[in-house]
Order: sequence, then C-alpha cells, then structure tokens
Amino acid sequence: MAVRTFAAIDVGSYELGMKIFEFSDKNGMKEIDTIRHSIELGTDTYQDGIISSRRMDELCEVLSDFSSIMKSYRVDDYRAYGTSAIRETKNTLIVTEQIKLRTGIKVDVLSNSEQRFLHYKAAALKGSRFEEFIREGCAIVDIGGGSIQISLFDNDTLVTTQNIRLGVLRAMDMLAALQPKTRDIEGILRELIDNQLQVFKKLYLKGRTIKNIILIDDYISTMLYHMDSKDRSFSAEKFRQIASQIGTMTMGDIAKAFGINEETAPLLLPAIALVSRVLKITKAENIWSPGVSLCDGMAYEYAEKEKLVKYRHDFENDIIACAKVMSKRYQGNEERNALIERVATDLFDATRKIHGMGKRDKLLLRIAALLNDCGRYVSIEAGAECGYDIIMATEMIGLSHSEREVVANIVRFNKMVFKYYDELAMTSLIDKASYLKVAKLSALFRIADGICRSYRTKVNDVRFSIKGGELIINVYTVDDIDLEQGFFFRKASLFEEVFSIKPVLRYKRR
Repeated sequence: MAVRTFAAIDVGSYELGMKIFEFSDKNGMKEIDTIRHSIELGTDTYQDGIISSRRMDELCEVLSDFSSIMKSYRVDDYRAYGTSAIRETKNTLIVTEQIKLRTGIKVDVLSNSEQRFLHYKAAALKGSRFEEFIREGCAIVDIGGGSIQISLFDNDTLVTTQNIRLGVLRAMDMLAALQPKTRDIEGILRELIDNQLQVFKKLYLKGRTIKNIILIDDYISTMLYHMDSKDRSFSAEKFRQIASQIGTMTMGDIAKAFGINEETAPLLLPAIALVSRVLKITKAENIWSPGVSLCDGMAYEYAEKEKLVKYRHDFENDIIACAKVMSKRYQGNEERNALIERVATDLFDATRKIHGMGKRDKLLLRIAALLNDCGRYVSIEAGAECGYDIIMATEMIGLSHSEREVVANIVRFNKMVFKYYDELAMTSLIDKASYLKVAKLSALFRIADGICRSYRTKVNDVRFSIKGGELIINVYTVDDIDLEQGFFFRKASLFEEVFSIKPVLRYKRR
C-alpha cells in the first residue's frame, strides 16, 4: 500500500483541532502533525443560540489556514466534523454553507451519539488496557463543552449510555451568571452537577458496581499527561489529591504546571468537579485517561472504511447489547424478539439481490426487531406509536439521528398504516434515501413479524427462496400456525408493493 495522507478536523465547542495522519504498510497509522486553536463557539451557541459574525470570521480564517496546511501536506482525503456548538446553533445550515463558500471545507454535523461513538472507538483501539478496564464494572466518562456522556459496561458489554447536558462550557456559563452573588464556586458546581447525577444514579447505578473509569476529555487528559504515570492511569485517591492541590493554585500556575493555555485553564475547574462527583456516586477505584480525541476517532473510522485497519473490538455488538438492555427495561418479550431478529436477518440475507442494502441496514433491522414491542410498556393499544416516541427519545450510541428515525419508523409501521413520502415529510425531516430504507426494511420486517405472530414461539426453522416472481417461505413447526397464516397475508402486501414479488407462506409439521 502506498502512503496515504489524511486530515481530521474537529470544529469543537471551545477549540478547533486538526490532525494529519499517514497510513502505510510499514508504520500503520501514524500521526504526523497536530494544530489547535482556541475559539469558544459554544459560548455563543449556549448563551445566544447563534454564532456571532465576529466568531464566524475567526472560524473561517482558521479553517482557511487549515486548508493551506492540508495542501502543504498533499492530503489525499479529509473529514471535518462539527459538534454541539454547530449542532445546537439555530442556523446550522447557514453556518456550514458559509464555511464551505469561504474556506472550501465541507463540515458535516455529528449527532451526539455519533460524536461519542468516535471517542469510544478511539479509546477501544488503545488495545489491552481498554479491554482490561471494561472487563469489570466500568464507566466511560466523556466530557465535552456542552454535555457529559456516561456509558456503563458490565462484563465487556455496553449496558447503557446517557447524555447529561452539563459540559465544561455550559457549567462556566452558569457560573458566570451566578458569580456576582457568591464566591462559593466549588459549592455551586457541586450543586449543579449533583442535581443531574443523582437522577442518573437512581435509574442506572442501582445494584451495579463500578470499579473503573475511562476518562475522555481535552483538559484533564492534558493535565494527566504531565503527571508521572507511564500508562496514564492512577487511583481515584490520587486524583482527589491532585484536585485538592489545583484548588489552591492560580490560573497562571495551573497553566504553567500542566502545559495548557492560561486563557482556557479555567475550564479545567468544572472538568475536575465533574469527574470528582462521578467518582463520588460510582465509588470507582481507578481512572485511565487514554488521551484520545475526536480526530483520532475520525482517523480510525476513515481507516476502517478504506480497509486500512482492522478492529479487535466488536462495536456492532455494543449497539446490539444496548438495544437488548433497552428492550429489557421496557419489558419486551425477549424470546419472541430474538426469534423475529433471526428470521428477519435470514430474510434480509436471502433477498439481498432484490433489496440492494448493506451491512449497516441489516443492523438497523436487527435493532428494530429487538425493540418492536417496547411501546407496549406505555400503551398496549397505541404500542406502535409509543414505540416510535421511545426510540426517538432514547439515544443509542453509534446510531445517527437519521438511523434512529429509520428504526423508529420500522417499529411504527409494523402495526400502523404505512405512510408515503409526501405525507411523512410533512411531519418529519426524513430524507428520500432514508425513507426508501424505511420502506424496504418495513416490508422485510412485516414478513418476519407475520411468521412469528404468536407470542408463543412456535417456529423451529424458516427457509426462504425466490422462484418465478414469488418469495417462497417454508416454515417448519411442531404446532399449528393458523394464527400466523391469518395475519400473514395482511402483512405481506407491503413486501409485494415494494419489491414486486409475491410472498407465499407454506408450513411443514415437524
């Protein structure tokens, strides 16, 4: 493989960052340059809802410099991602269009779950240390400018991930509003943070032991880099000692001691307060800071798509594990949902030539199968609509907003009348490509659900074949499937409409 050069650009809440990477057979993935520029885009977004023209000028000027640097390195490809400051501004489309016209750089906006997933991938690819930490009870604490993400692992399995809207910039903005009234900054931070974390503790930490914390952030990680720790890990007690020491230092002393910019040193205080309170509620014993950034995750993602690296960790399994935990929380029928998942994926594979979808679409179908009855927890009668609302309101790490909407619509249209694009677009931001996925995956899912219609799992085996314009479905069972046959033909009409192939159900007694 010839040497390939790639640039990763992070348009963050309080910093612009770019890393240049080289990929080669000899050295694998190698970081060759890092450029950083402090700019508090998040302050504008979180306070005013839009990015000011002054900061837009600064943003475009720096990105133009980034473009020149990429040319000097003869970069083969690049990705530029905006995070919460761009995502939450009222005029996101205008901002990204201005950037493109003024700098030539196309900035894609990540959903929160996509952003955290890239951080998580970058940490996971650090290898054995990551695997060692998640083997026991572990929380990944990912601190950003606008929010903090806490993901819990138990026995190598991701069991839940939750976003709390209290990042370092948001906390600083709250402090700025309250500072004239009090000098107890540390006390205010504790109050702000504990108010959010106590809810998380009640819902997700009950009966769960958290021994380790994996910390992902920009400032504490930099601080820890300057400490005497070969593998960037240390005890919780050591962290508390450092936090206490920093509380007595001036901003200038902090910047000098830990090699950070004096202007951004104040952001270290809310970050330390956040980690301290997480340590308190989890009672974790160890902390590891792998020192990864969004740019690292972007490079790994690019390398994966271009088949330049191979992952040892199964990230797809993490997404499925989260869906299973979510199904359990809403008291889904685990046995039946597992059967629907198996039948739906077998049908997906058997009809690959007629639907033309890929591996990622198959993952969305599996998630829909696992969550298809979650809405019944709220309402048995309106289960499909409630299922849609639950899925849209629940963040699933690794899925974009549009992918989550595809899953939610598959669940909704399994029971409700299927809507065509013009009607659906009136109440949704779904695009045409995503709508076609909804149509195809809903058609497949209805067939699988129709075969497994009974809440008593009667089906032993299902075989699919396409002959002469028909989808032949042979169902092997020891029971009568009169109920399934009655429902099947109502379910099958969408499949015939979408693929112009008629499903034919046959069952054989075993």
